[in-house]
Amino acid sequence: MSSRGSRHSDARVLQPIERRAHGILAFGTIRSFARRKPLGAASAVVILILILAAAFAPQIAPYDPTDPFYLDALKPPSTRYFLGTDMIGRDVFSRLIYGARISVVVGLGAVAMGVGLGMVWGTLSGYFGGKVDLVIQRFMDAIQAIPGLLIAMVLVATLGGSVINMIFAIGFTMQARANRVVRGSVLSVKQNSYIEAASAIGASHLRIMLRHMLPNIFAPLAIIISVDLGAAILTEASLSFLGVGVAPPTPTWGGMLSSEGRAYFEPAPWMAVFPGLAISIIVLAFNLLGDSLRDTMDPRLRT
Repeated sequence: MSSRGSRHSDARVLQPIERRAHGILAFGTIRSFARRKPLGAASAVVILILILAAAFAPQIAPYDPTDPFYLDALKPPSTRYFLGTDMIGRDVFSRLIYGARISVVVGLGAVAMGVGLGMVWGTLSGYFGGKVDLVIQRFMDAIQAIPGLLIAMVLVATLGGSVINMIFAIGFTMQARANRVVRGSVLSVKQNSYIEAASAIGASHLRIMLRHMLPNIFAPLAIIISVDLGAAILTEASLSFLGVGVAPPTPTWGGMLSSEGRAYFEPAPWMAVFPGLAISIIVLAFNLLGDSLRDTMDPRLRT
């Protein structure tokens, strides 16, 4: 009993030390990444600011994004209205902050759906091969044969311009690329001897895929996710710009660039410039972060 109690006491003492060691290791990894890839680290900070702004939009935005102040219509940027007002006096800064919510929700939801579906199809295709591989890959070829924006536009126009429908439409178009990457990784991992050993001892197909394959294809998936998030935000903005996105008066970056920004570009260029800058900066940040992750995780690109 005394030895057992001593072991439990040692375990309680070691747990805080282990947690502290993991924290130090994580901090060291982040610091090393920031030192080696400053553009990637800066991009991660920009993305974090976007997520925080979307999460705390009611606390950050000085005005309600849908409340008009007709007497202050088309006011240029000032101390009262940081980014000016639109044609009916709505604060552009507040609409930009609330528009980030739509971009973040649609981007995360679409990427989760697209990468999730692509991971499932790619794993099944690479693992089983044969007719399963043939059917799945021809279906993916059909998706990639049509521009993704066109597919998403048709789906949203058919189903309606709600946030859920936009997530489904954009996610549906994103599964093909994730499928290709996962399938190639699974085909490579499948040749390893530990896969044959797991099969020889009677492990089920599901266990082999979940336990031995998916953990080994996380690195390329992380890169795909970071790049696809920027693409999803850009696609959402494009759909809203074309008039098939989330219906007004809900603010979206693409909607702010659409008829409002174009019609009043000469008297009030800030109505289009600031949403366009927001879209460009965020998409660039995700692309730079994806490139940095690829350079860090791919051993062939390490120096």
